[in-house]
Amino acid sequence: MHFSTIVEVAKLIQSKQISPVELTQMQLERIRKWDPKLKSYATLMSEQAIDMAKQAEAEIMSGHYRGLLHGVPIAVKDLCNTCGVRTMGGTQTKADHVPNYNATVVQKLADAGTVLLGKLNLTEGAMGGYNPVFPIPVNPWHSGRWTGSSSSGSGVATASGLCFGSLGSDTGGSIRFPAAACGVVGLKPTWGRVSRYGVLALAESMDHIGPMARSVADAGLMLQAIAGPDSNDPTTLPYPVPDMLAKLGQDLAGIRIGFDPSYATSDIDQELAVAIGNSVDVLVELGAELVEVKLPNIDSFVLAWPVLCTAEAVLAHQATYPLHRKVYGPWFRGWLDKGADVTGADYAKANQLRAICNGHFLHAMSEIDILICPSMSGPPHPVTAETLYGPMTDRPPKFQRFTVPFNYNGMPTLSVPCGFTRDNLPLSVQLVGKHLSEPLLCQVGHAYEQVATWHQHHPDLDDASAIS
Repeated sequence: MHFSTIVEVAKLIQSKQISPVELTQMQLERIRKWDPKLKSYATLMSEQAIDMAKQAEAEIMSGHYRGLLHGVPIAVKDLCNTCGVRTMGGTQTKADHVPNYNATVVQKLADAGTVLLGKLNLTEGAMGGYNPVFPIPVNPWHSGRWTGSSSSGSGVATASGLCFGSLGSDTGGSIRFPAAACGVVGLKPTWGRVSRYGVLALAESMDHIGPMARSVADAGLMLQAIAGPDSNDPTTLPYPVPDMLAKLGQDLAGIRIGFDPSYATSDIDQELAVAIGNSVDVLVELGAELVEVKLPNIDSFVLAWPVLCTAEAVLAHQATYPLHRKVYGPWFRGWLDKGADVTGADYAKANQLRAICNGHFLHAMSEIDILICPSMSGPPHPVTAETLYGPMTDRPPKFQRFTVPFNYNGMPTLSVPCGFTRDNLPLSVQLVGKHLSEPLLCQVGHAYEQVATWHQHHPDLDDASAIS
């Protein structure tokens, strides 16, 4: 049951074969068993979850069924404000922060009738390293491998069957990285499609909130619930939310898939390159038209991202930095220090590079519907606690080659499992759409996973060598 999809358990709830209370109790028992090793939860909301499950069960039994998320246990990244529940953002400066209101995404999930199991661990401030007072989530495929940076708890919990879906955030890859590293689906929406009200910011011009799940349909279903205009966030787009699942099951005839072999497969892990090629073949076999596109080397544009992100992070943390600088962990303290040194001219130059990069991708996308490339440049790499708790480290441009451009331009992306290495580490393919094309991404991603079925592979938590 714990590895079932939301759509599968929703049918059981709707037909009253299982109750939300039974399902929630099962999830809480599984969390208590495995999370002491996996460390995905920052705060487990056991009592509140049972109360929400009881409410959902009463509503369903009385005929007031809200939809496929009603009574389904989920979890959210611990930078989404949750009324009456501590929301820490992975930083000691907010260790005692208990908001008196829900973030819009949390409230919308509550309105859909979900059961909130708890808040999920993340890197400090949603960046690259952890504050030493917080635990580091453990990759369920291999304890010595990366869990994908900031939305790590979301990736681990979703992959391990400790929730049926979760929310993550993505400023430079942190929905796609943990989805890829943990072998789940990650959907980064169009910038502005989802409200950021009540969510701890990292760099507001590039922050995205989106779902992580065990199938494309589940991710689309969760996005459906959280998307839409919000008067509390004037940057949300003023467009109605389409049915994200309306095109599921339709064939791919006439859909143009763009592929640049140089961009997508050069200077990456070779097993991943083969998996990406196989993914392209699957989509063509399903009826999609393959169109070769050309992109320039974008590494110089990726170098602008730390300038933009560090400077905006200083703004986001102005209430506590530099006043409480020493309370931050070494990694994020270094990130903020870097941002404090950014000049107006530095930021203007970086923003110009961002605009040029956006232009290259707009031109590349002009004759296609979807661009295909990896979610990251290889399988999850080896990590140690010392490095993740330690001082800030610079990342080579190729590390974010497949993520940063779509934080710059706000295009929606869908990451889907596409295979495994010889060492049984997950690999991921990324589909990039034009603005507001999430239903098309779900259509193509769903068609792919029905044939490839990699999303049905789950980590064996009883394998002591994996999460020892």
